[in-house]
Amino acid sequence: MENLKISHAIQEDLTKLRGFAEALRHEEDVDYFPRQFEHQAARRRVIILAQDEEAIAGYCILNWEPKYAFFKKMGFPEIQDLIVHPQFRRRGLATRMIDHCEAAARGRGMDYMGIGVGLHHRFGAAQRLYARLGYIPDGNGITYDRQPVTAGEFRPVDDDLCLMMVKDLALKV
Repeated sequence: MENLKISHAIQEDLTKLRGFAEALRHEEDVDYFPRQFEHQAARRRVIILAQDEEAIAGYCILNWEPKYAFFKKMGFPEIQDLIVHPQFRRRGLATRMIDHCEAAARGRGMDYMGIGVGLHHRFGAAQRLYARLGYIPDGNGITYDRQPVTAGEFRPVDDDLCLMMVKDLALKV
């Protein structure tokens, strides 16, 4: 674990990122990572990697311009697509990536960070982690694909059904 470093992805990491997603059977469309690199080149996002010399152990996206309307209105960046390979879980890697994103936001003078978490059981560990790190629900209810869900609506319980959360970056947790 000590040899895993947190860094920003470079274009040469594209093949490793695709391999990482494929190994996890994570359903990313073929253009997902190239689009993330385009956003990164335009300074709209940063691809954060946890890796050693050989392989990627996890990644996330720090999105400076999230599509979720509340975060956009408030000027909050959002941590997205936080994924850690199962063999590296429960070792603090997700926390290190989140800490890296929060430090980057503080470095830009931002006071809050946003994150979304899925509602079904596969996200249980993430739900507990985010709460432990000081993230609280943003008070706007649940979303589906970053759009508010209103009372009486039916939505599938899948990865797009989320609770959006925020953290005051000045708080010590």
